[in-house]
Amino acid sequence: MTNQKTSIDRRSFLKSTALAGGGLMISFTWLSSFKSADKLTGADLPEQWNEINGYIKITPDNLIKILNPNPEFGQNVMTSLPMMVAEELDVDWEKIIVEMGPHDSVKLGPQFTGGSNSVRMYWKPLREAGAAARIMLKESAAQTWGVPAEEVTTKAGMLYHEKTGKSGTYGSFASKAATIAVPKGPKLKEPKDFKVIRSSKKNVEGLKIVSGQPLFGLDYKVEGMLIAMIEHPPAFGMKLKSFDAAETLKMPGIKDVFNLKMYDDEFELGGFDTHTFNEILVVVGRNTWEVMNARKKLIVQWEPAGDIKQKTNSFGRKTDIIIPGALESSDTQYQKMEERAKQPGTILRKDGDPEAAFKNAAQVIERTYNAPFLAHNCMEPINFFAHVTEEKALLVGPLQAPGWTEPTLSKVLNLPADKIEIQMTRMGGGFGRRAYGHYLTEAALISRKVKAPVKLVYSREDDMTYGIYRPMYTATYRAALDANKKLTAFHVKGGGIPEHPIHANRFPAGAVDNYLAEGWELPSNITIGAFRAPRSNFNAAAEQSFLDELAEAMGKDPIDFRLELLQRAKENPVGKNNDYDADRYAGVLKLVREKSGWDKAENKKYNRGVAAYFCHNSYAAHVVDMVKRDGQPYVERVFSALDCGVVVNPDAATNMVQGAVVDGIGNAFYGGLTHKDGATQQSNFSEYRMIRIYEAPKIIDVHFVESNVDPTGLGEPPFPPVFGAVANALYRTLNKRFYDQPYNNDVINKKEVIDKKAF
Repeated sequence: MTNQKTSIDRRSFLKSTALAGGGLMISFTWLSSFKSADKLTGADLPEQWNEINGYIKITPDNLIKILNPNPEFGQNVMTSLPMMVAEELDVDWEKIIVEMGPHDSVKLGPQFTGGSNSVRMYWKPLREAGAAARIMLKESAAQTWGVPAEEVTTKAGMLYHEKTGKSGTYGSFASKAATIAVPKGPKLKEPKDFKVIRSSKKNVEGLKIVSGQPLFGLDYKVEGMLIAMIEHPPAFGMKLKSFDAAETLKMPGIKDVFNLKMYDDEFELGGFDTHTFNEILVVVGRNTWEVMNARKKLIVQWEPAGDIKQKTNSFGRKTDIIIPGALESSDTQYQKMEERAKQPGTILRKDGDPEAAFKNAAQVIERTYNAPFLAHNCMEPINFFAHVTEEKALLVGPLQAPGWTEPTLSKVLNLPADKIEIQMTRMGGGFGRRAYGHYLTEAALISRKVKAPVKLVYSREDDMTYGIYRPMYTATYRAALDANKKLTAFHVKGGGIPEHPIHANRFPAGAVDNYLAEGWELPSNITIGAFRAPRSNFNAAAEQSFLDELAEAMGKDPIDFRLELLQRAKENPVGKNNDYDADRYAGVLKLVREKSGWDKAENKKYNRGVAAYFCHNSYAAHVVDMVKRDGQPYVERVFSALDCGVVVNPDAATNMVQGAVVDGIGNAFYGGLTHKDGATQQSNFSEYRMIRIYEAPKIIDVHFVESNVDPTGLGEPPFPPVFGAVANALYRTLNKRFYDQPYNNDVINKKEVIDKKAF
């Protein structure tokens, strides 16, 4: 990001500092500039705080309260974002009070948690907010003491003038600081001077979490609140025909049963308005248990939906799409993908003359990799509270993208945006699933219909069978070798239902003279959405598995082979659109080789697999050490190396990597969702296998490249290469190559394999 300038004028600043009893507050945006909190009044300030998204407040007793602007689902932005403010403000971290703020599209725009962007996008604005406040406090002290401002120093929330021996708290000068002009483009600290950033801080909500205090959407309650649940069609490609709710309405606590249409036929869906069933059948009652039992009494008839024409407006790109009405099954889906893969794809990148290189090759290695749909399976089921009247709407719950949901709510409810209040609770997992706000719209429409506050709750079965999955993918990799086993050409052609997975400008693009990347897609009515490191989570598995097999065919160590390619990309890159920095990519491979003791004799007892990948602006590498227990493979240890720029909170960053490792191992071994005649065949964890505690690695040793580069991504980058490292370790454990996910025991026993002796 470029350095961003503050742009608050004096009048707005005075409004934003009208605190009861004196004090200082600065509000800031994540995009470009500080903005005034012009709704504040001194008399009712505590209530007004909920309308501000980002601010610093300094009270006379020297407490600093920071309202965190970004949704939190375990990545620890509630701690890391305020740390950046505290660093530049120069305060005692132990005196910081952090609160989650509501959505405010005017002041902060889309408060999106996703794409591993929270720290990266806030890196400059939040630090500038702290730095500006510190300068104004110094100036106010200088004016009071009659000394030059440059002679005033700060430390841990205190102001000092060494020559006169004067000192005072920030709080004692906060009111006067309100009269100081806000500096533009305040100078920020150099990384070498960081005291808060790069030091580990405990999760500010840790005590609340372990003591069971209400933090999550499911915890939210108001007097008179009803519970709603939805009965959706049993299969993708079906819709509601008719229903009989007579027996349901006789059940205890049931208030109403009705069908509801979410969007009109001419409604333009926004980029994150993805939903599966437009007409929903709703049961409303006093509590969840009563509603769940009553829902079982519904008598419903469903019918084929047929092809559906849908208008979309994805961030200004208007398109009419046809959603097919077929009842799809996994076996036929794989057949269709196999047939489509034989046809040419859309050329995404082409370097040199790959066709000639393959024609003249002494050896061509070709492998195809497949992966199924994956369900997000957030620990906290989907839920949202809504209280909608003719004048306003209040919505409370867990979501990742309030700014992208609010315009849809405004259109559907026919309410101006300033009459819609969205409060964000802590999320019990997100992984991309909660970026799709259809469940907010459902809750809002239900509340408006019953004229009461309502909490919509999905059961685990509702969530797992509703859709918005990681897509099905397939990719075929080919490599051409000359008579000396030198790599002369590389070709990847990938497709999927309903999107392809290929990132054409990523490694090994730029490292091979003759390179070709193609993509293709097949339409589907099975809805898909972002899943932790979208597309990358499949690409890394396939690409890194293939590179290992290729290295073996060439007689090279797998790490050495990757480093040779990266050296070529650094010294003499092919093409000009390579997404990655070859030096940083090589850096994580070298670090993980060192920390894992890759070549040490004492590690020969492990079956080792390595993989590395670049996505979301960061670089990750893993070495997986696998063993056999009772004849079955288990990951015993994992060594991880990350380059994500400056690490704001090392303990939290380490935890995030460790979580990604366990998540990746679990999905690689067991994750998979299948369909038969449009119906999801897994509806709960009894059928959708998740990793168990005893299957998690005993050791996950995480290391970060020391860097002064501005922070890049971390929530997603560690996840994709886990799949490839597991596949490569499995090969060395079982003498078999694996091309189809998940790599569970049934697959291990059934799938065709290539024996190690082939090379």
